[in-house]
Amino acid sequence: EDEQIVAEIMERRFFPDHIAYKTWEGFHFAGHEIRITEATDCYGAVVWPSALVLCYFLETNSKQCNLVDKNVIEIGAGTGLVSIVASLLGAFVTATDLPELLGNLQYNILQNTKQKCKHQPCVKELSWGVDLEKNFPRSSYHFDYIMAADVVYHHPFLDELLLTFDHLCKNDTVILWAMKFRLENENRFVDRFQTLFDLEMISNFPSLNIALYKAMRKDRMKA
Repeated sequence: EDEQIVAEIMERRFFPDHIAYKTWEGFHFAGHEIRITEATDCYGAVVWPSALVLCYFLETNSKQCNLVDKNVIEIGAGTGLVSIVASLLGAFVTATDLPELLGNLQYNILQNTKQKCKHQPCVKELSWGVDLEKNFPRSSYHFDYIMAADVVYHHPFLDELLLTFDHLCKNDTVILWAMKFRLENENRFVDRFQTLFDLEMISNFPSLNIALYKAMRKDRMKA
């Protein structure tokens, strides 16, 4: 079953028949052909399989995870594929990443969502753990969903990533998080993550070494 579903997920990717002046990679999600421009000189500007897994889940579970008119933020949006699919499914999306990635991110989102979405997504800078209350004040922002694909890997900002999840997540916010396990860092981060959030694995793909999680705040019932 794992291999069958993984094959279906990977079939959503396609490549151009002819090489154009600007190279792109194509995907089929939410009834649209999505063209993504990547930058091979930066990890954050490449579409990783975890993003495909999350997009596939959003599309195939659109009834139980209805995004229409929901307020969604994607952290570490990279090329913007997840944000684009969420927008095409009716969500109001804020796609975030580091300043050096925003140009490519904005280009991909605009090219794939203009006049196609109920709500035009926005792109905003978010450096994990930096000026969170200033840029995303708790009194003004309320996200129904936080989405993340492959944000945990070998980097020194895991403390800041956990702080960012904590800041953006209200008591009724749902986190959808797809992660590829590569190193022990991933396991340690999951353990720390579970000190703040109830974590449920909703899909697992051993052939890709990717798990998809759903999470909510531990203290939500008290609140």
